[in-house]
Amino acid sequence: MRDKAIDLLHSAKLRQTEPRIAILRAMLNAGKPLTQEQIAEHIGQDAPNKTTIYRTLMQLVEKNMVHEAYIEERSQYFELAHHCGKVQCHPHFTCTDCQQTFCLTGVSAPLVEMPNGFMMQRQQIRIEGICPECQK
Repeated sequence: MRDKAIDLLHSAKLRQTEPRIAILRAMLNAGKPLTQEQIAEHIGQDAPNKTTIYRTLMQLVEKNMVHEAYIEERSQYFELAHHCGKVQCHPHFTCTDCQQTFCLTGVSAPLVEMPNGFMMQRQQIRIEGICPECQK
């Protein structure tokens, strides 16, 4: 995953710093939206401090490599933007039993038609229910 993280940084013309590589590796390995704290947990004891993680995420958001998937109870969740378009992100499913969130990359939804006077910048869909594992 290190090579893939380096390739992503190279394609965005960003310097390949250790914090950027570590953050992208954590996100690639997780395969689902993560909070800043969860990213630090995935990296482990070598994780950069919270400020560095946040600033790096904001730089990656600015380059459209990462986006804010959603906000839940004051926590921002971030994910790689490679499955999303500029206007619409793939839907997310959050299990109300185990609290895990899953990316539904193979699912599409039509864009909502906005009433006059409203301008959509981005559509995000979050579905809540019970995942297959919790249904067992």
